[in-house]
Amino acid sequence: MNTKNLCVNTIRTLSADAIQKAKSGHPGLPLGAAPMAFALFNDCLKISPKKADWFDRDRFILSAGHGSMLLYSLLHLFEYGVSIDDIKNFRQLDSLTPGHPEYGHTVGVDATTGPLGQGISMAVGMAMAESHLASIFNTEDEKLVDHYTYSLVGDGCLMEGISNEASSLAGTLKLGKLIVLYDSNNITIEGDTSTAFSENVRMRYEALGWDTFLVEDGNDIEKIISTIESAKKTEKPSLIEIKTKIGYGSVKEGSASAHGEPLGEDNIPQFKRNIGWEYNESFYVPNEVREYMKAKVQEKNKFFDEWENKLESYKIKYPERYELFVKYINNEIDEKIFEDKEIFNFEKDMATRESGGIVLNKISKLIPQLFGGSADLGPSNKSVMKDFEFYSPENRSGKNIHFGVREHAMAAICNGISLHGGLLPYCATFFVFSDYLKPSVRLSALMNQGVIYILTHDSIGVGEDGPTHEPIEHLAMLRSTPNVSVYRPCDAKETAYAWISALKNRNTPTCLALTRQKLVNLKETSSESLKGGYVLRDFGEKVELIIMASGSEVSLAYEVCEKLVSDGIGTRLVSMPCMDEFEKQSSEYKEKVLPTEIRKRVSLEALSTFGWGKYVGLDGISIGLDTFGASAPANLLFEKFGFTSDKVYDRIKKELF
Repeated sequence: MNTKNLCVNTIRTLSADAIQKAKSGHPGLPLGAAPMAFALFNDCLKISPKKADWFDRDRFILSAGHGSMLLYSLLHLFEYGVSIDDIKNFRQLDSLTPGHPEYGHTVGVDATTGPLGQGISMAVGMAMAESHLASIFNTEDEKLVDHYTYSLVGDGCLMEGISNEASSLAGTLKLGKLIVLYDSNNITIEGDTSTAFSENVRMRYEALGWDTFLVEDGNDIEKIISTIESAKKTEKPSLIEIKTKIGYGSVKEGSASAHGEPLGEDNIPQFKRNIGWEYNESFYVPNEVREYMKAKVQEKNKFFDEWENKLESYKIKYPERYELFVKYINNEIDEKIFEDKEIFNFEKDMATRESGGIVLNKISKLIPQLFGGSADLGPSNKSVMKDFEFYSPENRSGKNIHFGVREHAMAAICNGISLHGGLLPYCATFFVFSDYLKPSVRLSALMNQGVIYILTHDSIGVGEDGPTHEPIEHLAMLRSTPNVSVYRPCDAKETAYAWISALKNRNTPTCLALTRQKLVNLKETSSESLKGGYVLRDFGEKVELIIMASGSEVSLAYEVCEKLVSDGIGTRLVSMPCMDEFEKQSSEYKEKVLPTEIRKRVSLEALSTFGWGKYVGLDGISIGLDTFGASAPANLLFEKFGFTSDKVYDRIKKELF
């Protein structure tokens, strides 16, 4: 057995032993795909274990994240800091080897992949980021940004609709530095793929604008290497279908049970004999493999040394461009921008989608790292940076992105752009379609990625489009997601501060819920909105009632407060643009805004009341919308569903006084 094959079998046995010890996991993919993964890491990837996160490394995403032991075994052999003890602690509490790879938790993991299809979609974003940054910083003599993005996918990834959306865009954009390895074994959890997946995948990808390749023997390492090298020479993204046997070498080879069940304690010895493994000890790495990998790691580390030398040369030749490059890769934003009074200057009342667009266009001239667009709704979302061109195969330096009608993929692609580094991505659609974004928003939060989601048409104010386009439960859904800042500003000034919060919170995704309808600019709104909730105004000398509201209902609450104070009821109006930020404030601050002693409280939002209970308390009321909307002009809908100053006033008087 040659050394490369011995390394492959080491990956297989480490994976099988770890999954068996955990009594949980997915051995099928690691056993079948070990040759292709080793060939990629060993002979094709430009990486440097001593500096795992260096900027010009090749990216690798295991989109089929359930096969995580394949990646952990590779990270162990390539000296990324995953020890044998970590391998033995696979899927255990606080280990470096969780069930699915987690970005930021295990060194060498470029993306958190759990839901199938997300990984390949994020890979598309990484490839877009690479080409965009290369167009900005590369010169004829110095290619500072010059790397490939690879993803390993299975049948499940390619069944998920999100992967087709992303792959369609990748083909349209001719992302030639994107290479996907397809572990084609015709098996899923429920059995043979023919029961639900009979298409010719390579023909589909050719139709999507990809170049495709076939490797008929998944154990042929040299063929896999040569095919990857061929794929690197094309100007289109590449799909390499590699035929494998799931659970290779085991008694479960080729069966559905190989996908997600340990091989079984009694079957491990037979499996090792079948693949020619001569060692009895579990979790064993032969000395020959150790020596080979040690030399290979030293070889790989030279890639980083060479890039550092290139960076020094670039610094001398192009000092201004070098300084800009450093700002890009460090996500540096001049804090003085946030004090620019021009950002808060609005000449008239307007919808917050409009003020959001104005803010975006002001800051886009000051923050060059912005890179984003909309799912074919740019004119309606006001999400186009008007002074900049669109990204395309002919113009990689364009800052605006046409995502097409692909909300699922758009969000995942933005995660990939963010993970790649060097850019600040945003994407936009109607708020009701945040249903399509939810899995990717959740991954943004899990990975601490500051992706900005512009979500317009945020209530029944959508109007004539009717209940299919009127979000009701969506604000509560996003608010309930950990580590997501959801801003629903009440006017233009709060919208500007919401943007500032989004740009400052680089480890938290931010969702901006913005109106279709025009809102009044209130003189009381201020930078206090950065705290998530604040006292907009006290009406009367002694406060005995607190009304909390967000977005379009703040100005409505303002009118109600004026009616109440004329009746002698002192009322505090609290603007709550972002519950998530409010919860981060000190208990003293929260008590100051919402004094415990004032138990008469009202929440007011033309959306689901879910989530307001902790602020309203047992003695308060939540005025909202816990049914679907209707199709009519917005003013008639607000009247129908009780969102007028008279109706809100009457309900408060009836239920609290």
